[in-house]
Amino acid sequence: MNANPPLEGAAARKPAVARRGFGLGARVLSLVACFALLAEIAIYVPAIARFRDDWLRDRLAAAHTAALVFAAARSDMVPEDLAKSILSSVGARMLVLKTKDTRRLLAVSDMPPKIDEFYDPRTAGEMWSIMAAFRTLFAGDGRILDITGAAPMGAQYIEIAIDEAPLRKAMLAYSVRILELTLAISAAVAALALFALHRMVLAPVRRLTSSIAAFGADPDNATLIIQPSGRRHEIGRAEEALAAMQRALVRELNRSRRLAALGLAVAKINHDLRNILTSAQLLSDRLAALSDPLSRNLSPRLVATLDRAIAYCQSTLNYGKAAEPEPVFERVELAPLVAEVFETLAPGGGGSVRLLNEAPAGVRVNVDREQLFRALLNIARNAVEALNSAGPRPGIGSVVRARATRRPGKIEIEIADSGTGVPERARARLFEAFQGGTRPGGTGLGLAIAADIARALGGDISLDAAPAEGLGGASFRVLLPAAD
Repeated sequence: MNANPPLEGAAARKPAVARRGFGLGARVLSLVACFALLAEIAIYVPAIARFRDDWLRDRLAAAHTAALVFAAARSDMVPEDLAKSILSSVGARMLVLKTKDTRRLLAVSDMPPKIDEFYDPRTAGEMWSIMAAFRTLFAGDGRILDITGAAPMGAQYIEIAIDEAPLRKAMLAYSVRILELTLAISAAVAALALFALHRMVLAPVRRLTSSIAAFGADPDNATLIIQPSGRRHEIGRAEEALAAMQRALVRELNRSRRLAALGLAVAKINHDLRNILTSAQLLSDRLAALSDPLSRNLSPRLVATLDRAIAYCQSTLNYGKAAEPEPVFERVELAPLVAEVFETLAPGGGGSVRLLNEAPAGVRVNVDREQLFRALLNIARNAVEALNSAGPRPGIGSVVRARATRRPGKIEIEIADSGTGVPERARARLFEAFQGGTRPGGTGLGLAIAADIARALGGDISLDAAPAEGLGGASFRVLLPAAD
């Protein structure tokens, strides 16, 4: 029965539909436009205030010249029409000269009904000029300004009254010119910024996103892995990281596919092997009925071994169904269990490897007996097979030793050998399935199974960094809860 329905696999491979919206380029361009607008406002505000001040100073300069003319002539020598003409050229309604003792009205055309605002460039600050400029822009026509400035011939000051409308008109024309220039500069900057942004950011980012989308739609296709551009900026490093991640994902997918196929094959083999072992169990029962003493002596061990093998096959099938049974904890004496492990490895003490059971009597652990048996059997079998394939250290025979040490609330089991030790390259992934194999032909499953069992029993497993004491080979330590 297929574990993954076809519709589910098709849905997983269906490429995501690209959603159109306010893209990265448009957002960045909008930000550039906003920043350019803020910069232009920051430039325009003091510029318009300075324009107003300069315009008013020009009027004061013209009034200064007119004051010289009026002051040099007697009041009855300047005709009224000429006086009005001079005031008109200045743009003023009246011209007053203040001396030390008197305040003299040099000329007047139409006396203003009231003065709306006073201005003296000698005392006006920058903020006052800015606020006055915006008052001129938004107040409307009909206002009269009184302007005071330096006077000729040692007088204290000159004073003129002018209409604000010409000033406002000039300021509006200046603002229009500033706006046109701003729009032209902003358009040019935005075009250059968009071009640079597209070349330097948007195109590489779109290449990244396209590669992610295409690879996500078909992660098995190694040809869809992005080819890094080799640039040394952040996007270039992102391309390299993405390529590495995609390559790792392809490897993991291939590995997972192989593991899935291997798991299915193991489940099938275990299913058939369980049936064969069941038949062998029936034959072993008949051996127990024979009168031969050797057959009757070996028959219980053979039955126990077959029972354990059948249980292992059933556990493998259960694991394939993600239904690993929970441990059944009990008080287990360690020395007899280690003896049973060694007897399973070398029945009757035979074999080329000497097995030393140095676990002290009376030491008990709180574990699932069958699971701990499997863990110790895997560790000890690895040690025996390593000694048989690589041999022991020079001057030391082939020895596998088991010890136990009490810790606070724990029992530490040490299984050491006299071999050449675990290679440095294999230590990092020693307890990972199919990764920790240290000898040719090994599957890398034994230590992974032992580590899983140790953790399930509330303990841990580790490999000593130093060689085993007295043996010089590898030393594995299993830490388990004590029964007392």
